[in-house]
Amino acid sequence: MATDNITHPRGATAPEAGSRRPGTLRRLATETKAAFKTTEFYAFLAVLAGLLIAGNTVEGKDGGADYFAADKVWLYITLLTIGYMLSRGLAKAGSRDPYDADERDSGGLGRR
Repeated sequence: MATDNITHPRGATAPEAGSRRPGTLRRLATETKAAFKTTEFYAFLAVLAGLLIAGNTVEGKDGGADYFAADKVWLYITLLTIGYMLSRGLAKAGSRDPYDADERDSGGLGRR
């Protein structure tokens, strides 16, 4: 098998097909932290707020052209969002965070 089975501790065997009482599976790790616990989320929000504020306050002088018009603001917001989504996807691709759940968690996958 190319990858580790994270539902069983190392050395444990999966329940046999004919057994009456199947073993309970326990989640040992999550893929990553929750998004709101990361610094990249707060950086995303700060830059997003900065873009919106800059788009609202930057104006052309004496009836001149608006240098930071709404179309540019939304383009930069879209690019920023794509970058954030890519960074979250890369973070989820290979890292794992310890998982400590109790019985009250949904799915009942916690320790008993």
